[in-house]
Amino acid sequence: MATPPRRPTNPIAAAEAAFKPVKKPVAPIREAAAVPNVRELVSIRVDRAVLDHFQEGGPGWQDRINEALVQIVAGKPEV
Repeated sequence: MATPPRRPTNPIAAAEAAFKPVKKPVAPIREAAAVPNVRELVSIRVDRAVLDHFQEGGPGWQDRINEALVQIVAGKPEV
């Protein structure tokens, strides 16, 4: 059996192959899985009257806004 030559037969092709960037497959972009009952930090704009309504009760106004939104999503708007 003949052994291949130690040097490539075409040195230009060998040099180009050595310096070509390796194309790595791009991983598909995945959205983060939503974990139930975990709150996310978001920024929204609401009317001042809405904010005043929920802040009248003192601390916990963000929880009250969340509860109102949960009820609306569930189909039972009782605010």
